[in-house]
Amino acid sequence: MATPSENGPSPSPTTSRKEGGPLEPVREILWGSAAGARKYETAEELPSDLRQLIVKLMVVQADTEFASIQQHRPWLDRAPTLEDRWIESRIVADEARHGLQACRILRDFGEEGQRFIDELLTKREGEHKLDAFNMAFDQWSDVGAFTCFVDRVGVYQLRAFQECSYGPLARAMPLMLSEEQLHLNFGLSVLRRMVQDGPKYAGSREEAQAAVRKWYPRALDMFGHSNSATSRRAIEYGLKRWTNEEARDRYVREVEGLMAQVGLELPSVDFDRRVL
Repeated sequence: MATPSENGPSPSPTTSRKEGGPLEPVREILWGSAAGARKYETAEELPSDLRQLIVKLMVVQADTEFASIQQHRPWLDRAPTLEDRWIESRIVADEARHGLQACRILRDFGEEGQRFIDELLTKREGEHKLDAFNMAFDQWSDVGAFTCFVDRVGVYQLRAFQECSYGPLARAMPLMLSEEQLHLNFGLSVLRRMVQDGPKYAGSREEAQAAVRKWYPRALDMFGHSNSATSRRAIEYGLKRWTNEEARDRYVREVEGLMAQVGLELPSVDFDRRVL
């Protein structure tokens, strides 16, 4: 089985960057057991196991997007500044579009996909698949820590799909990743302002630190189990770039640097974990 390089698979020589221009779409599978073959473009082409894996991943993806809307919604008119309220509205709109994008991919899977979409639209707060999305934002610090930590995991998950073997999914990634960057920057900014300005902005350094301890373990859990056979199958199929533990290790190194800059401390990677 082919495995991705440290920085993910490299573009094919036949689909490389033009001089001074953006990367052209890559039409072939770049890693895994089918590397070099043309990407799958319809659900009908997919091997049965890969088909079920994509459906499973897209159901979770859509569920997290719709759950995040429910979590952010109360803060549309409670955020401390006008700019914060505007960004909250942007985040809600982005999450709605990302959920719609995941559902459009599910529609490619016919009646099975539509059944999952219908079920997703009935989910209420507290009924979602991942723990991080069943937790309310009780304080403004929750909004900051969630967007800084949990949304950052979402970006790692989306990056893992970049140029994946299923063409419709690969083409959805660039815009989703671009929009998610706003969320990450916003969350880090909220935590930084709470540390630097305290009550003059909102909350305090102590509240920000408590939020870090609350949300960091849930973010680490989102990567899934270490030594997961499913994550290794996803690489073999050319669907994801990294195993769960590889992605989590990259994430930990990144957030350690960010928290050092802000002046907040991360708990141990084993602290309050539910998925190891």
